Amino acid sequence: MFLVVSREQTTGVSELSTEVIVVGGGVIGLAVSVALAERGVEVTLVSEHRPGEASPAAAGMLAPSVERAPGPAHKFSIAARDRYPAYIEFLAERTGIKVPLNRLGILQVAFSQKGIKGLRKSALPTTRWLDAKELQHFEPALPHALGAMFNAQDGAVDNVVLLEALKKLCAGEKWIERLDGGVRSVKPAAASCTITLDSGTQLTAASVVIAAGAWAAKISGARLAKHVKPARGQLVSYSSTPLRHVAYGPSGYIVPRGSITIAGSTMENVGFDTTTTASGVKKVRAAAEEICPVLASSTTTEAWAGLRPVTPDLLPMIGPDPKHPSLIYACGHSRNGVLMAPLTGDLIADLVTESPLSHDLSQFRPDRF
Repeated sequence: MFLVVSREQTTGVSELSTEVIVVGGGVIGLAVSVALAERGVEVTLVSEHRPGEASPAAAGMLAPSVERAPGPAHKFSIAARDRYPAYIEFLAERTGIKVPLNRLGILQVAFSQKGIKGLRKSALPTTRWLDAKELQHFEPALPHALGAMFNAQDGAVDNVVLLEALKKLCAGEKWIERLDGGVRSVKPAAASCTITLDSGTQLTAASVVIAAGAWAAKISGARLAKHVKPARGQLVSYSSTPLRHVAYGPSGYIVPRGSITIAGSTMENVGFDTTTTASGVKKVRAAAEEICPVLASSTTTEAWAGLRPVTPDLLPMIGPDPKHPSLIYACGHSRNGVLMAPLTGDLIADLVTESPLSHDLSQFRPDRF
């Protein structure tokens, strides 16, 4: 099934014996590598650190009921959320790291009659309205709210600890070889695919998986990744946690994480600019403190920005290039990279090993644009 290229030396070029090359060391690339290794597939994971990487910058929300995808993609998002409890246990067993997972549900908080009407109109059958009294019981720090839509089972995962666990698992996995470096280009052939690193080194494998986040479009030869663009999101952290639940307001969200609260986020088309701005931080703070005014008396400990890999329809690219099946895309997850990472890994492993797919990937076809 796999083409394994023998190791040999040529002028300025080395070829590595491997079955799959995964390009990208964020949560998607790591999850793909882990899923492949679990099937006994030999993986070379190629990545380099870049400022503004989305995976460590994210708030870690698992919010398919709130940030709703259209059609079958919504079912996929729900399945991705529900994959997490078993995935967390798997990581804990393999690494000893217990990734914090909050599945208390997400509150969409209303502060006006117009807000109540909008939330009721868009509510899913699985959601429940909490009036002001019920909401006060849920979250005493929201006495000013008129009510909230409650999305059970949604929540958040600590994406920073998740990355730590995935990196530790990859580092100790015999089927995975890590390689630091930027990928300049990719060249698919009939039964193999070759990447060229910035150093000039070339690696060849049966399949190459593009999981390079916002930088996917910069890889020459990954023709369908041109539709992935960076979108800056600015976030702020507060030094207290007045809420237990993740909460959305009209203009932003807040996520409790241990002893801090993370607030976000902007959505800015500014290319690869990863700086924070006074106006962006002010906007995030205003949205957070509208949801939970007590945060205004807390210290803001940090502000940062990440670059989401956004596609025109905000859905990911998952699947092979139809013209070059040796080139597989797992990128463009937009706002839902953390949510979809474990399930994306499962499905890429299914594709590589030619196993039956558990989900319809037609909405995620890389050639849909």
